[in-house]
Amino acid sequence: MGLIFAKLWSFFCNQEHKVIIVGLDNAGKTTILYQFLMNEVVHTSPTIGSNVEEIVVKNTHFLMWDIGGQESLRSSWNTYYSNTELLVQPFSFPQFIILVVDSIDRERLTLTREELYRMLAHEDLRKAAVLIFANKQDMKGCMTAAEISKSLTLSSIKDHPWHIQSCCALTGEGLCQGLEWMTSRIGVS
Repeated sequence: MGLIFAKLWSFFCNQEHKVIIVGLDNAGKTTILYQFLMNEVVHTSPTIGSNVEEIVVKNTHFLMWDIGGQESLRSSWNTYYSNTELLVQPFSFPQFIILVVDSIDRERLTLTREELYRMLAHEDLRKAAVLIFANKQDMKGCMTAAEISKSLTLSSIKDHPWHIQSCCALTGEGLCQGLEWMTSRIGVS
């Protein structure tokens, strides 16, 4: 009964859900953000700090924070975690982490895994759902989503809902499926 009421409440209320988009530098985070916003490729340069945009999907508002992924910036990612779990009306809805993985960058996949597990251990992200975009699937020799899932040991994540989605930020392929997974998580406890 509570779940039905929560879904009805979300239908009538414009709720905003905070999303952090993280990943190593050059993974495609900013390109994905602007594909969501404008459905087109925007010329980007390395993000210093963050970009923030509101994306609306099926009456659901996502405030997306694209955080720079350079080595010197990763230690400050945790400053963006505060208040990730927003209380909206009387309900608390899950918030989201989007991890963008460069499917060509095999050498740094171990580093990506370390950063992922460091985030998941953070108290402010204890209820966050995780969407992993296996980006650059259009490139020859890229790792599949299954290979990335295995390398990141995603099957060992038991306390966070997660989903891995193959995508290409340049064409937008796979991005809508990821957003659909996120919207399906709204109101799920």
